[in-house]
Amino acid sequence: MRVALFSGNYNYLREGANRALNRLVDYLERDCGAQVHAYSPVTDTPAFEPAGTLVPVRSVALPKRSEFRLALGLDRRARADLAAFDPQIVHVSTPDILGVRAQTWAIERSIPVVASMHTLFETYLDYYGLGWLRPAAEAHLRRFYRRADHVLAPTEELAQGLAAMRGDGAASVWSRGIDREGFDPRHRDMAWRQSLGIADDEVVVLFFGRLVLEKGIDVFLQAMREAGSRANVRALVVGEGPARELFDRLEGAVLLGHCEGDALGRAVASADIMLTPSTTETFGQVILESMASGLPVISADAANARALIEPGVTGFLCEPRDATGYADVVVTLAGDRARRMAMGAAAREASAAYSWDAASEQVASVYRTLLQRG
Repeated sequence: MRVALFSGNYNYLREGANRALNRLVDYLERDCGAQVHAYSPVTDTPAFEPAGTLVPVRSVALPKRSEFRLALGLDRRARADLAAFDPQIVHVSTPDILGVRAQTWAIERSIPVVASMHTLFETYLDYYGLGWLRPAAEAHLRRFYRRADHVLAPTEELAQGLAAMRGDGAASVWSRGIDREGFDPRHRDMAWRQSLGIADDEVVVLFFGRLVLEKGIDVFLQAMREAGSRANVRALVVGEGPARELFDRLEGAVLLGHCEGDALGRAVASADIMLTPSTTETFGQVILESMASGLPVISADAANARALIEPGVTGFLCEPRDATGYADVVVTLAGDRARRMAMGAAAREASAAYSWDAASEQVASVYRTLLQRG
């Protein structure tokens, strides 16, 4: 099985979407005997080594978000590689110029096309003063997903929405997995917390992810200010990004920057609560990693969170922009250690249902079905 995978960011920045893609490629080559060529923009400072064969494509930095690059379609080098590779499946993961051109290339050659949803791109626009573009963006996304032979989404709710939009039911779930060794309550380290100036009686509320506006940073800050006026809470921020300076406005916040490996597992497990007001995720890997680390999760009531969190058992769902609602839950949990511990234990147990290999097999099964149809 030869698979051509197209991504807007395969490995130059570390994100949940490209980590899932690399896990998939590793599984396909390791367990399925497949060959995968991944076509993506690249930089001189990749975040991690890519799985499969990475084929660079021509790209430019995006305005306003210069850390991301926009692929400019299929250049001569990419087309030559595609012709030599002769893929049997084309998988597009980003609805950008590259993804659309790859779809067209495959359709012209009667090669099956799989599209996977990783981000609710249309929801980003409001955060950058471009809300007026949303109808056009939504029309583009509908066309993009309808041009594929099959579409994949991280949750059942999103997959059902895509199936209804297509009108043919050709949509299914590609879930995600979790490293339950790396994210484990046993990595909790009170001495390390103390070294950061965090008192043992302070309840640490985690913000975990890239520091960008679309993660709901403004709501997190407002919720923490309100909670801080009523409870002994402290923000711990794990992640890096262009909106980092916004956290300077939150008194007492501890900013760790980007963490990996053992340092990341320790940081997450050493918090007490995870709070995420983001509504732009399709899965929310950080929710699952926090659950595996034994944290109750307070999240925006969105499709991804509804698929992961059992309200009142492993966490809580709040109205997405209701900072006071988040603050109320933070204060409640901050004052009830026994409940935090019980919910954290339930969250840890619930995370066991997620496996990277099982998730990747969901995609491989779709590939095989399409190939069998001829």
